Amino acid sequence: MPLWQIYHPPGVFEDADSKAALAADITKIYTSVGLPAFYVVVHFNTMQPTNVYVGGESKASASKPFIRIVIKHIAIRLDNDTETYRKTAGMIDAALKPHVYDKDMMCEYHVEETERRLWKFDGMIPPEHMSEAHMVWVKENKPVEYEGAYWSPEKGHY
Repeated sequence: MPLWQIYHPPGVFEDADSKAALAADITKIYTSVGLPAFYVVVHFNTMQPTNVYVGGESKASASKPFIRIVIKHIAIRLDNDTETYRKTAGMIDAALKPHVYDKDMMCEYHVEETERRLWKFDGMIPPEHMSEAHMVWVKENKPVEYEGAYWSPEKGHY
């Protein structure tokens, strides 16, 4: 699951259309590499500039809006090579361009890759990327039970 946490000042991403447009462009990044759209979660978090400090200085009097984005990847891990990281950052930058960069906002982001084995949907272990069960999840755009989906005693399976 990609989880995007977007921290922004009031007046930025305040209307449903701007949020939906950015969320759609973010989702395209992941569906283009075979992930189901429902994996992509975007949280918009309004932060008062008086509560944001960069380098020990308040953003309250900044001339441009400051956007901070935390991206967490769980579904698949990137290959550990510079070209893969550059390509991924390029896809992120392309998604942000019309919504942030072209609007002359300051923006910082980072991507974390977290442990997949502690990730579940409705108690199910997500299927391996591009497996037969994964392709069902992509087609249905929702979690679908499959053999091996549970190992939790709460669900009665191991």
